[in-house]
This record gives sequence, structure tokens and C-alpha cells, in this order.
Amino acid sequence: MFRSRRGKNIIKDQKQIRSHSLTIDELQNELSRELNESPDLHVRMLRKEEQKIAVIFIKSLTDPLILDERILLPLQKAKGPLDPEDISNLLPIGELSSANLLKEISAALLNGNTYIYIEGQPFGSLAGTGKTAERSIEKAETESLVYGPKISFTESLESNVNIIRRNLNGANLCIEDLNVGGRSKLKAKLFYIKDIADEDNVRTFRQRISDLESDYVPDTTVLAQYIEDNSWSVFPQILTTELPDRFCISLIKGQVGVLLDRSPSALYGPTTFFSFFETTEDLYMRWNMGTFLRLLRFLSIFLSVLLTPAYVAVLTYHYEVIPSPLLVSLGQSRSNVPFPPVFEALLLEFIIELLREAGARLPTKVGQTMGIVGGIVIGQAAVEAGFTSNILIIIIALSALGSFTVPSYSMGTAIRIIRFPIIIMAGLWGGIGIMISFCFLLIHLLKLSAIGRPYLAPIYPLRWKDVRYSMVRFPLQYLSKRPEMNMTEDQSRYPSRKASKTKDVDE
Repeated sequence: MFRSRRGKNIIKDQKQIRSHSLTIDELQNELSRELNESPDLHVRMLRKEEQKIAVIFIKSLTDPLILDERILLPLQKAKGPLDPEDISNLLPIGELSSANLLKEISAALLNGNTYIYIEGQPFGSLAGTGKTAERSIEKAETESLVYGPKISFTESLESNVNIIRRNLNGANLCIEDLNVGGRSKLKAKLFYIKDIADEDNVRTFRQRISDLESDYVPDTTVLAQYIEDNSWSVFPQILTTELPDRFCISLIKGQVGVLLDRSPSALYGPTTFFSFFETTEDLYMRWNMGTFLRLLRFLSIFLSVLLTPAYVAVLTYHYEVIPSPLLVSLGQSRSNVPFPPVFEALLLEFIIELLREAGARLPTKVGQTMGIVGGIVIGQAAVEAGFTSNILIIIIALSALGSFTVPSYSMGTAIRIIRFPIIIMAGLWGGIGIMISFCFLLIHLLKLSAIGRPYLAPIYPLRWKDVRYSMVRFPLQYLSKRPEMNMTEDQSRYPSRKASKTKDVDE
């Protein structure tokens, strides 16, 4: 029953079982061959009268305390001969299942399970004894907050599920088990709320993850690239987060989420372009503060993309739009610069990207010092050497600051990338080049979709009711309906009439 296709007694199908059972030595040889003679495969032999019991495990993946106290000790204390049913009643372990296929057993051993086999029996028992190396729950690093919970996901899937369960303890929270990867199979869990999430979204996520054929998927950010609609686009179409509260809020809105084992972040969708500019702080703050911060981010991104190309276009082709006093100042600033504005802008943008990348890769304290000191020293030296003007340094700094206001790191990187072709177009054709770039950019965004949903919703297609969930933030009593773009089954969050009433204590 345990033999693979390479043995002499080959079974024709993995689902079939041989009529007679293997000895413990034969089973050990088969498992050792299946695991490529792994040196940390251990077999502990126990004898109960005339009965032989094998406890098989991989030492580096097994928790020795669980193995000793919950498997070996109860087996040694048991009296009389045992069978597989006695094993399930005897061992104080929650994760216990039967198995008799070689591939199933070897895969379970690689996940930290222990296989208990009684010689002469048609099948054995798999016990969950896995040892996981995980860090404790810590404060989120990439998504820093002022208000709200500070904890973040960890690399342990069980720990992350526990956090979600504590936040959303309703019976309608559905969790489905999925496997990701070919050679190295990782556990993934699909999350959605049954009476809220649209079934089409759930099926799309389930199908794309199940149909995925890849040797190894190390993180949810890689998984998002596999299942997104357009892999050629610079814009991300699935949002990843390390904040459990943001993940739970998305499920309440009707979206679908995925957690992957050994990954400290989660992904959810379908998302829109405007979802990448939202933070949970917008909800925790008062509605007018949240609206102000969202509009500030949109304005910052617009200026980040437009400022440097506008500088290049104006100085190359459109001097007439500059006021005379400012034109004199610009002329004096660029009097010693031998390069055209487009080359000057590209050079400084490239230097800013070098400083940003160096600061991100160096240790934290060294990286901060490198970013501040490097920017000041290089900027001052570039002006004195005549490579650039003072005004362009101010514009480049403002553009960089604007791109850093995006809460999503992947969207901020995309914004910084699209600046370069727009600067080149501005240097070639001035304002017309900028308009051509924006037209192509807009067409591209209109064509994009996220898990089959429009990427620019609620602007295209236009849904006025959903604007209060994306571009601005309305007071909570006016958010009684869920966003229509998620196609939720239950549209109502709470009765709108009761939410708008203010009751006094004596009432």
C-alpha cells in the first residue's frame, strides 16, 4: 500500500491499496527513498508485547516536547496490543488523521507531522507535532499609524488566523484551505463573509489560486502578481497589507482576502485605484480630517507627477507663461548650467532614486543618515558645480515628498516610475507631450481591471454613492450602505434612520 511507482511492487494508482501491509523496515526504506535519503528522518521503534509500533518524524521540523509528552509517553504507558482506533483515543493531540498513501505521508512529514504506524495494520495515524519558527506580534513597520491598533501580521498562518478570528468572531466568516506552489506546497487561507461577499469574487480568487502552477510562492506580494489581471501594468491591482484591522475592514466591505503561510502580509480585492490612497486612520479620525488627508494625498500625487515635467516643458518651449520677475530668477539660476532642462531633471530624479534605494537597503540608523546627509551634500555640490539650478532642486524635493504620501509602497513606486517617461515627453514636445502622456495614462487606467472589476471605479463607471467611500470620507451615519462596486449581497450595514437620530440619556 505504501509503495511508490519506483518500487518493485508498484501500484497502478495512488488511490489503490495493496492487499498486504508493509513491515516497518520496508516502510522506512520507502519513506527514505521518497525523501531522498534525508538524514533528519528518524524512526523510533516501540514494542508492546508482540506488537511493533513505529513513530516516524523529521527531527528538524518536529517539536520535541509535543513528541515526547503527547505521543511517546502515552504509547509507552498504554497496556495491551493497540490498533489505529486506539491510537486516536489514546493520544491527547487535536490534529490527528489516518493516512496510507506514500505521497500523503511524506508531504505530512515535511510539514512537521509525525506518522504512527502499527505493523500489520492497513493504515497509520498522522499527528500534528510541527515546530514553527515565528516572531512575536509586533508593531507594523511599513504602514505606520497614529490612531488605531498597532499590531501587524506575523509569518505564522495560525497566529494570523487567530488575530482575524478575534476581530471578526461572527459565524458567517468563512475560511477555506488552499494549497499554493508545486514543489514546495504552502498553505493558504481564503477569507470572506458569507452573506456579504459576492460569490463571483470568491470563485475568481479560488479558481486563480487553485489553478496556479508555480514551483514556489514565497510571499503574498508574489501571489498577488500571479493572480492579478494585467501583469504588464506598472500599477498594482491587488492590495497587500500587514495590518489586521485593515484586512477585517475590507472583509466587512464585501471584499475577499487571502493569507499565506510564512508571509507577514495579507492580500485582498477587488480593489480600485483609489483604494491605494486610503488608510485606516481615515476611518479612525473625524470625517472632515479624514477627507482633508485624502484630498491632500491626491493633490500631492498630482503635483508629484506634474511638477518636474512642467518645469522641463516651460523652460524648453513655453517661456511666455512665466512671469517676468520669476523668469529673471530662473535665468540667473540656470546661467551656469550647461545641460538642457530635460537632462538636468532626469539627472536629479535619478540621484533621488539612488538615495532612496540606498537608504532603504542600509541599516535603519545608517539609512536615515545617508538620506539626509547625502541629499544635502549632493544637492549643494551639484548647484555649486553647475550641474543643476536651485529651483529644480526645490521642485524635485517637492515631487519626492508628494510620492511618499501614498500609503501603499507599491503604488508610490509606480508613481515615481511614470514620472520618467512624462519628463522625456515634456522635453521632446513640451506641454503637448505632457498631455499625450496623460491621455495614454488615462486610457491605460480605464482599460485596467482588478479581479474582473473596473480599476477606476467609482469614477468609471460613475457611481456617485461610492464616491463617499473612495475620494472623500463622509460622516459615519451616512455610510449605512456598503460600496456598490463590491457587488455585495447584503448592501445594508445598519438602519440609516436610526443612525441619524441623536438620543439623550433620559430618553
